[in-house]
Amino acid sequence: MAQWWGREARGGGGGTSVVVKMESPDWAVPESAAAAAGGKAGRGKNARQITWVLLLKAHRAAGKLTGAASAALSVAAAARRRVAAGRTDDDAGATPPGESPALRTRFYGFLRASLVLSMLLLAVDVAAHLQGWHLAVDVPDLLAVEGLFAAGYASWVRVRLEYLAPALQFMANACVVLFLIQSADRLILCLGCLWIKLKGLKPAPKAAGKGSDDVEAGTTGEFPMVLVQIPMCNEKEVYQQSIGAVCGLDWPRPNFLVQVLDDSDDAATSALIKEEVEKWQREGVHILYRHRVIRDGYKAGNLKSAMNCSYVKDYEFVVIFDADFQPQPDFLKRTVPHFKGNEDVGLVQARWSFVNKDENLLTRLQNINLCFHFEVEQQVNGIFLNFFGFNGTAGVWRIKALEDSGGWMERTTVEDMDIAVRAHLKGWKFLFLNDVECQCELPESYEAYRKQQHRWHSGPMQLFRLCFVDIIKSKIGFWKKFNLIFLFFLLRKLILPFYSFTLFCIILPMTMFIPEAELPAWVVCYIPATMSLLNILPAPKSFPFIVPYLLFENTMSVTKFNAMISGLFQLGSAYEWVVTKKSGRSSEGDLIALVEKQSKQQRVGSAPNLDSLTKESSNLKKDSKKKKHNRIYRKELALSFLLLTAAARSLLSVQGIHFYFLLFQGVSFLVVGLDLIGEQVE
Repeated sequence: MAQWWGREARGGGGGTSVVVKMESPDWAVPESAAAAAGGKAGRGKNARQITWVLLLKAHRAAGKLTGAASAALSVAAAARRRVAAGRTDDDAGATPPGESPALRTRFYGFLRASLVLSMLLLAVDVAAHLQGWHLAVDVPDLLAVEGLFAAGYASWVRVRLEYLAPALQFMANACVVLFLIQSADRLILCLGCLWIKLKGLKPAPKAAGKGSDDVEAGTTGEFPMVLVQIPMCNEKEVYQQSIGAVCGLDWPRPNFLVQVLDDSDDAATSALIKEEVEKWQREGVHILYRHRVIRDGYKAGNLKSAMNCSYVKDYEFVVIFDADFQPQPDFLKRTVPHFKGNEDVGLVQARWSFVNKDENLLTRLQNINLCFHFEVEQQVNGIFLNFFGFNGTAGVWRIKALEDSGGWMERTTVEDMDIAVRAHLKGWKFLFLNDVECQCELPESYEAYRKQQHRWHSGPMQLFRLCFVDIIKSKIGFWKKFNLIFLFFLLRKLILPFYSFTLFCIILPMTMFIPEAELPAWVVCYIPATMSLLNILPAPKSFPFIVPYLLFENTMSVTKFNAMISGLFQLGSAYEWVVTKKSGRSSEGDLIALVEKQSKQQRVGSAPNLDSLTKESSNLKKDSKKKKHNRIYRKELALSFLLLTAAARSLLSVQGIHFYFLLFQGVSFLVVGLDLIGEQVE
């Protein structure tokens, strides 16, 4: 016991260590009663011992409270500084063409009105609770109470019971049904992935004798002609790594051509990219630099313009790499052979891996999502359906399939998904290679990630409006049409962001103020936790982040829901295209390796100076630190206060798991609203 007391004293929360010497080390509570019967000496001794124990406990508790209070004050001070120095999301950019400023604030106005209403309802319920009225009391009992407030509260309870609760319960039940359907789809995908693992299923070249082995050992004539395209726009942080990696592909140089498709509007960046291309031309690589003055159609227009070149007819396949992608030297040898003997295969897609997945909490959470996307969604759909959405990069297309499908179109912001759907309707098959990885970079700031997700979730709704009739009229089978319309578009692109936002951010808080409508605990906790566990299985090292992942996904539902509505109803922001900001972290190691590899060669002219590049990168980092700032996201802040208000209201009706969910979800929205996740933007 004395040793235990010593540990308690040493473990106090920041207080002075206290050593207690006891006369009876084996003292216990039963001995206290015996000592009391023995006389005043025993009673005095045990009383002093109990007093010392209580003092030690109080000392330790005071130390912990002091530490918690200090941490809370530090967080509050940091939040205050960020609010004072931050910019609102309205300052993020100009209003997109065709969209009125009032339209941008309409959604935020709805959230603000909901917040004000929830605060009023909380005040009313607290006042009613202080009066001693039970929340489930009958209206006749309230009518017997005299007073204007009692009459008003009785009217409010009647309106809740007769009108609001049934409507809210209906909406809740409808969202729960959608939630269960989406969860079943997620479970089936996971079971399909498990079946693939158990059976060892994966695509393999049909012609075993003339497959990848022959390609590796064959003559130049046995290598198909491959066109490699690198579309980029103001990518000064990563252009060297991308061009260097592509030029290092292990493929006969006469049999592949690299097109650097530069859409930069910055003259200095364009000059650097052009200089890099000329450097590789002197190395003997077949590489061309193309720059568009008129940037119509963004990336789709860039690719369309490149495919109109007369020499494209000499090539059989085209490979696309975004500016931050670094293919391995054997990329073509592991992908192109899958076309041989499979004349109906139009696309071979490789998976992504991320060089900065452990950079911060935001990149870790993105890694969980994208690992599930590739490991489960893309792989299962590729094995069992031969169809999935093209990811826009790290994929090899048969040029004949592109031409047969109508080529690149600028009608949506998801040109990759557009061409994939049109190719599928023409009967072309897709292969996904889970064991072929291509390194790239994740957005490290919430601002960049938010804009990326807006484009990724508004574009599919634009595409669905445009191609719905074409899907109905196409000659593909009924189940393929069902998969495209219901699973691919409606369930995974529309229903998922709709119920995530509506159910967990609107309906759940409102059930706290209208307790007659209920959401069971399995909807609030158990099913979401199970789905999050399934999502995190492809990235087992991320298991400690399962709770932040669940909360962050619900937090991102605001952006995804807003984007989905914009795309579905063709609002102005649906056509907004912002190039995802790159940090260039993935280029530093590759640049050093590239210089070491070429150090034995005699190079003149524009050979890069590693020392100057290092100094330049350090200066850029210093300047970026000076210019970085956080943003204040008003929608997320409004929802955080709404959820925290609902959490406070849930305490009056003793809602156990609901309170904790609302509390932590409200804190999650607060963290994101104050831009406390990820790097700050410049």
